[in-house]
Amino acid sequence: MEEYLSEKEQWEWLKAQVRENALAVLGAVVVVVAGLAGWRWWQQHQDAARLAAGGKYIGMVQSLERGDRSQALVLLGELERDAPGSPYTDQAKLLAARVYVDGNELDKAARELAAVAMNSKDHELGLIARLRLARVQIAQRQPDAALSTLKESAPASFAARFHEVRGDAYFAKGDRAAALREYREAKSAPEAGAAPLLDLKIADLAADSAPPTAAGK
Repeated sequence: MEEYLSEKEQWEWLKAQVRENALAVLGAVVVVVAGLAGWRWWQQHQDAARLAAGGKYIGMVQSLERGDRSQALVLLGELERDAPGSPYTDQAKLLAARVYVDGNELDKAARELAAVAMNSKDHELGLIARLRLARVQIAQRQPDAALSTLKESAPASFAARFHEVRGDAYFAKGDRAAALREYREAKSAPEAGAAPLLDLKIADLAADSAPPTAAGK
């Protein structure tokens, strides 16, 4: 429409449009500014929460270094309450599980590890927790539970460790053939690397499963 108006008429029309739409424009500006302010506040809040969680995790480590287990577990409780989804809380649970294992409190260790295995948003931490949980279950004489914990396939970077712990579970069940199979799978996995203990496990079971020689006939 503006192309058919004179310059003066265009200017009058533009001022009228500004008057008519000023509130809407102002409202949009307010919404945008409020949104930016809210986003910045949320970011600052998240940063502060991460720093607080990190500080509590460091405090837990330092408490354990001093031998103050009680204070370490108090800090773990605070992390669970204040930052339940934080990777620092997952790390703290793994650390607590180690403390419980050292104290032969396997049920408590299993509880902490299961929580990380089931709930962690960090996939790698979840896999680490599953491996450690399976080892604890073997120590609890629950090899079937350990095999259930490791029933899902693992990525290549964890395959060797999953196979080896499965082998340990089968060995605990008395299934030496299945244990040897899992150990060999662990040895042949791409990320296996040097594993002297695994080599000994394979050698021992392979010797047991070898057919008798003709010597002595």
